[in-house]
Amino acid sequence: MTKSYKERTLGGEVMRGGVLLLLGCFLLAVPPQASVAGESSLNKKPIEKSFPNSEKCKRCHLRVFDEWEASAQSRSIVTAAFRVTLDKFLASSDKKDHAMCFRCHAPHILEYGDHLPHFIKEVRSKDPRMDGVGCPQCHLIQDVDMNSHPPTPTFQLGTTIFGGYDKAAENLAHQSQKLELYQESKFCVTCHDSLPKIADSGKDIPGWLGAWEKTNAETSGKPCQTCHMPEAVDESANGEKVRKVANHSFPGRFGKVRADAVTLDFTTETSADTSQVQVSIQSLVPHNLPLPHPGWSRVVVDLSIFGKNLKKVYNEQRFYERTFGNTEGKETVFDFEAKMVLHDTLLKPEEMRVEVFTFPTPQDAPSMDVVVTLTYAPVHGPQDFLEKVEEEAALGQKDKAFQSVQIAQKKMNIPLKK
Repeated sequence: MTKSYKERTLGGEVMRGGVLLLLGCFLLAVPPQASVAGESSLNKKPIEKSFPNSEKCKRCHLRVFDEWEASAQSRSIVTAAFRVTLDKFLASSDKKDHAMCFRCHAPHILEYGDHLPHFIKEVRSKDPRMDGVGCPQCHLIQDVDMNSHPPTPTFQLGTTIFGGYDKAAENLAHQSQKLELYQESKFCVTCHDSLPKIADSGKDIPGWLGAWEKTNAETSGKPCQTCHMPEAVDESANGEKVRKVANHSFPGRFGKVRADAVTLDFTTETSADTSQVQVSIQSLVPHNLPLPHPGWSRVVVDLSIFGKNLKKVYNEQRFYERTFGNTEGKETVFDFEAKMVLHDTLLKPEEMRVEVFTFPTPQDAPSMDVVVTLTYAPVHGPQDFLEKVEEEAALGQKDKAFQSVQIAQKKMNIPLKK
């Protein structure tokens, strides 16, 4: 019997971190076929046969499974924020496509659209037995249609597992086929581009990533996988010869890669009455920072000034975010409600941003300490939404959704003029 999610995590507590995994085992043959969301799956084998639980892959791919299990992808349908947002979407007046959220959070809905009630039931159980983004949800993708918006994956359901490795070891579980697709950014943008609802609305709602295709990283041959699936040397399958492999923990907000996302520096000017700090932030990533899905994603630039006896005498924060407006022009943190962008201060791909802070010079102190910190902000939004997320989260306010995550920080002691 497939274990429940709680049974599959350490001590019943969920882990998270930063979307792929090498699918390992036990797929039964079925002729290749493509489908669209909503198509009947009556002529297909049961969903658990086409998209088996990643636990089965663990039998042969322990290293990769452990990395994936610690990632955000393994929790794509279990977080409190997702459950609350899904309920909000399902209760919305626009009932055109209730499968929309699953297109990325459980992409096998594209093959089994008539299973939508089951997908919803799994999420609401808080202990789903199916994966959202697991091994087969990525490694059965044979192609990506870049002419659709957002790009659409094409699955091939069968015994062939696709990936980026050469010379896969022969085994009795599945066939393996290398595709260049798995080393290209277009594989990732199927889920990191924008919502289909927004894309099809005809409204001028920009995508999440920004102009990633024109960035230095992308044009110089550094796709998404370079940072979010960093190269390592290890075994792909249990007992296999050690070789170059891709890490499957998908570091991002909760991974070490965030420390390489920006460079942070500042200069100061002081006078007897007024001081100024000029902060330079250089983005090193080929996409918007943060990605504005959902609308509560934001990065905080925090300036703190400490005077005599290290007492904080000044503090100012600025936010990098995209604020959406709904049909009535009111602010909303739900991008599925977005009809317009009210304001956009996102750090654009590879952008250099300069922030100037002016404040009263600390008095009766020989120097001041300047601390500039860049962090991912906790979830924010309407009070009823935050209370519902807290209520749904097993750890309440201690859930990671409510925690800040530091990206970079710089400190300096500045002598003051007498």
